[in-house]
Amino acid sequence: MRHLLFCMIGVFCISLSANAQFNRNFGGMGGGKMQIDTSNHEHEPDTLTIRYTFLGEPTEYMIDSSILDFTKNYLGVPATYISTGNYGGAARNLLFSPRMKAGFDAGFHAYDVYGNYHETAKFYNTNRPYSELYYMIGSKQEQVIGVSHTQNRTEKFNIAFDYIKINSPGYYRSQVTNHDRYRLTSRYHTPNKRYNIHISYYLNRLNGGENGGIENVALLDDPAYTDYKTIPTNLGGSTISSNALFSTNIPTKSDYQEGSFLFQHSYDWGRGDTIHVNDTTDYWKYDPRFRIQHTLTYTQNTYRFLDSNPDTVFYPQHYGFSVSDIDTLRSMQRWKIMSNDLSIISFPILGNQAHFLNLGATIDNVKGELTDAIADFYNFRVHGEYRNKTRNKKWDLSAKGEFYVLGANSGDYTLSGSLSRYINPKLGNITLAVKNTNQEPYYKYKFFSTSEKFWLNTSFNKENITKLSFIANSDLWKYNLSLNYFIVTNYTYFSDFQTSAQYNGVFNVLQLWVDKKFKLKSFTWLAEAAFQQIHGSAPLQLPTIWTRHRIGYEGTLFKNLNLFTGIEAKYTTAYYADDYSPLFGQFVYQDVNKINNKPDLAAFVHFRVKSFTAYVRGENLNAFLWTNNLNAPLYPSNNFAFRLGIRWWYIN
Repeated sequence: MRHLLFCMIGVFCISLSANAQFNRNFGGMGGGKMQIDTSNHEHEPDTLTIRYTFLGEPTEYMIDSSILDFTKNYLGVPATYISTGNYGGAARNLLFSPRMKAGFDAGFHAYDVYGNYHETAKFYNTNRPYSELYYMIGSKQEQVIGVSHTQNRTEKFNIAFDYIKINSPGYYRSQVTNHDRYRLTSRYHTPNKRYNIHISYYLNRLNGGENGGIENVALLDDPAYTDYKTIPTNLGGSTISSNALFSTNIPTKSDYQEGSFLFQHSYDWGRGDTIHVNDTTDYWKYDPRFRIQHTLTYTQNTYRFLDSNPDTVFYPQHYGFSVSDIDTLRSMQRWKIMSNDLSIISFPILGNQAHFLNLGATIDNVKGELTDAIADFYNFRVHGEYRNKTRNKKWDLSAKGEFYVLGANSGDYTLSGSLSRYINPKLGNITLAVKNTNQEPYYKYKFFSTSEKFWLNTSFNKENITKLSFIANSDLWKYNLSLNYFIVTNYTYFSDFQTSAQYNGVFNVLQLWVDKKFKLKSFTWLAEAAFQQIHGSAPLQLPTIWTRHRIGYEGTLFKNLNLFTGIEAKYTTAYYADDYSPLFGQFVYQDVNKINNKPDLAAFVHFRVKSFTAYVRGENLNAFLWTNNLNAPLYPSNNFAFRLGIRWWYIN
């Protein structure tokens, strides 16, 4: 604790120095978000304007500097997710959120929430070099290190880089997580703005310890096991794993490496004009009428499971094969995907790039190297999109379609449409949306192999999922509401640790989500709740109600100190929580062990002083009151944990 206190004092002193520089360059920040200037003219040298977009999305976004949500804004994990007990461990969403994406999918998604992907790549435009630094330290030597930087080398060229390291030994044996994720994005346009390039690269190195759960939940209350590291686990052996920030030994682990490079370039035909800003400043404005766009994507994903000390009871019991005569159990899948897409885009109205028609075709070449097999196939698909976001931003119409016409996934498709209308400040925005997907089940549902055994199941039909949505939100009334209705046919799942199955009937899921901010002077109550109900006898288990509440003081002190402090509580009604199959990296259906948890409690102090933000948290306070809650059968949550996280942004 002495070292931790010195670290806190040092960080605060550094922040005071940084804030002085921040005041000179930034001009201060009083609101919850950094101000964005979407104009094209030159800016004053002592102000920062920064904005970003996503691929294929014309909307510009600003950086969120809110201190209200530590889980979302700092850890990057939605509050509705639960893991196998440790930050960085295999995780899933408690809200029904099925994959709705046509085409090939290997099926390894237990660690997705910690990774980078092209869909979330941010392409920046900023008038000043901008950087962010992250550091978090927690109990049991938990650490997170992050750095982010973006700058425009010229008005035509921007580059951005992100790196995040997550290292968490956890509270239980063989539960270490050690993740590294990298992202590089860049955009460029020629001086006449007719030729544009976007580049996105990411690399996720995800290493998660797999302990198969503790041997007996009753040991949590046994006084002989006050140190939870001594509780026997089903995998990982009796030796406690060694751990260091950059050197970690994990005897039983899922080792995922996902890397992808995307290069998109386009050429426009349209009309350009010189805009006169003042006596010394002009800029070139170009409005496209027609565009040809080519996108090349190369992806290589490797998914490994490694157990250097396989348990002689766990594997025969759950997977049906003996490991008594082997030293190491292995499983590996490596997938290489090369995609080439050619699209033509028409802009009916000059000056509104959010109104367009996109038609294109893509060919995907897929090669797989498995533990004892090779796969080689292709897919050819066509796609189209119509988007009309009006200049006054009151209407937003979107219609998309993607069809797999040839190849291994022929017959797959995704259709979606949405209509949004901004009504007024009180009623805010209302959206109606529909999405329908016909898709091949995950590849690992059909074939999976290890060094000792393989599984083959080719009897599956295509899954069909329809989602109907009503969404409403208002910044004035500070609420978000969404009502989703799912219609699912041929639902594919794991009925136990090793058996994939398909439910050929039809079932429905009704899902209601609402969050609301209540404010009375400096008293703040942030309430979130979800209700879910299944219609039909589906092999699916969901909590009926999930809710989270953050209650406390929110205000500004001494002009520059933005403070939010109080308590946080999360609660889930009793349900048959999915079990977890470590060999397959898959959450599996079970209806034997019903989990009835008490609320998760935390106390927090979040504050921001100009460019410096700190999160001070005491989590899992409920461990002082009752036995640790269970996230899955035999997977208890962590014990009480202290966390200190800082975020520091500045102009170079």
